[in-house]
Amino acid sequence: MEEDTQTWEGHNGYSIQPVQVRAMTAMTPEDAVAHVLATNPTFAVAPTEIRGVTFTAFQNVPPTVPAMMAAGMAQHDDGASEYVLYEGERWTYGEFCTEVHRAANVLKSQFGIGKGDRVAIAMRNYPELMTLVLAISSTGATVVFVNAWWTTEELDYALRDSEAKLVFADGPRIERLLPLRNELSLTLVGVRDGEGMVDHAYTALQTAASDAPLDVTIDTDDDFAVMYSSGTTGHPKGVVQTHRSAVSAVFSWLMQAVIAPLVTPPEPDAPAPPRPSALVVTPLFHVTATHPLFLLSLVAGAQITLMRKWDSEEAVRLIKEERITRFLGVPTQSAELMQTAKAKGERLETLDYLGSGGAKRPGAQVAQLAEAFPNAGVATGWGMTETNALGIGMIGDDYVNRPESAGKLHPPVQELRLLDDSGNDVPLGELGEITVKSPANMRCYLNKPEATAETLQDGWLRTGDLAVMDAEGYVTILDRKKNIIIRGGENIACLDVEGALHRLPDVIEACAFSVPDDRLGETVGACVQLREGAELSQEQMEKAVEGHIAKFKTPTHLWTQHTTLMRGATDKIDRRGLRAACLGNEKDTTCHQQ
Repeated sequence: MEEDTQTWEGHNGYSIQPVQVRAMTAMTPEDAVAHVLATNPTFAVAPTEIRGVTFTAFQNVPPTVPAMMAAGMAQHDDGASEYVLYEGERWTYGEFCTEVHRAANVLKSQFGIGKGDRVAIAMRNYPELMTLVLAISSTGATVVFVNAWWTTEELDYALRDSEAKLVFADGPRIERLLPLRNELSLTLVGVRDGEGMVDHAYTALQTAASDAPLDVTIDTDDDFAVMYSSGTTGHPKGVVQTHRSAVSAVFSWLMQAVIAPLVTPPEPDAPAPPRPSALVVTPLFHVTATHPLFLLSLVAGAQITLMRKWDSEEAVRLIKEERITRFLGVPTQSAELMQTAKAKGERLETLDYLGSGGAKRPGAQVAQLAEAFPNAGVATGWGMTETNALGIGMIGDDYVNRPESAGKLHPPVQELRLLDDSGNDVPLGELGEITVKSPANMRCYLNKPEATAETLQDGWLRTGDLAVMDAEGYVTILDRKKNIIIRGGENIACLDVEGALHRLPDVIEACAFSVPDDRLGETVGACVQLREGAELSQEQMEKAVEGHIAKFKTPTHLWTQHTTLMRGATDKIDRRGLRAACLGNEKDTTCHQQ
């Protein structure tokens, strides 16, 4: 084996050392991991105590998210490479970093933001969202990611919970935030179409700011971000991610790129691989887009192209014209990309990675995608907001041969167990709850100590996902303990939907559940018990819940009845049984679809 080791010296003294390999014979994945850990100091690991628990952790990676930006300068041709593309606008990496520094100085000098503060971002996928993530974290403050689809009521909850007083928002989000401004003492900064709607405008603030990097001491275990994730309670939970947890996820993925040519060596005369280039098609307020695309791009030297909104024809155009190599979206998007590319006769030959996140891709789609895009490794992955998106995955033939599986655990800092309800390991092949231990795990749920204690135990995170594992380590997820509906990658808590339905005066009780959908994977269904003599149409229900829950959470299938909803042995609503009855999988004459 020949090794050509190229060291990329990052700023602030951090070096990233991917190994380019011309191997005579392929390694097993396990041998490749061992080889990289033994020979590449970037990925060195050692036992490390974090909050009183010992983890396997990286030793030589940048300690914080802003440090990744600085360390990645060399990978972006010392800042000269094009980095962000959006609707005809283009920034080099150097220009992007300069804008980050200006925004950080604005935060500190104009608004007094520093360590211990939380600053919220509420907007669609604009370049300014990426800038602000790094600027806020550069001050030592914590980024609060706000779901751009939330209603005023939902925004109210998250801003009270996070105590964020400064919010950067675009026009539609400003409109929803204005009713909260006085009561919550919010300072709003308008971005893009939000400028002119409030006292502060992002562009004007940036123009007057210094572009000198801030000198702020940030500990690797300080909080980096709060991301809201739906759970089994009506309100979303604020997942607190640290700098270490985000960086640990990023370098675990970066290591996969180093391992790949060891497992599947390139041909001796193969040209150098193209510069990685990612198309971002999912919201940056979710980990699927922020972590394995945006944050990874900093140290991987990747270009980022943002789409204003999903459009499969525009995606095909961008992939072809910008030579996109990496596509990661919900399964619906890869299916629509395939259909559009076929209709246009396009093979999208630059794609080398076609991943899915947020929801499980239908197994039958895997071989179809591999045939439609022969140069792309079709990939799948499982991760959570609570794990900074790190978790399980696989690509290529492994996935084509096991289309129902989620893959194997990503090395080198994670541990995996499948546990029964008593916390005992289950034998291979038996159903257990996915439980992971990793420095990429969240620190806690914000303001929810009981939920934190239930989910995090001695460093192990109980995920609520039920799976089986075979002797080779492949994990297949079979069910969810949590009552979550995953609509096109969006997590929707059943109790959140039910809470909105209970606002209707004629609704006695309500039960929400998933309904299979060919395009989105799942949509929201609900069965409600109405007061005697009352009626409720689909249209009436939609109008009644408008403004209380986001539109994507509103049931698209409604069943009504005047009798008590189906009960189980403990007299709780039998969600599974009721769902089966409503969908016609069980004989039941009480449910009437509207």
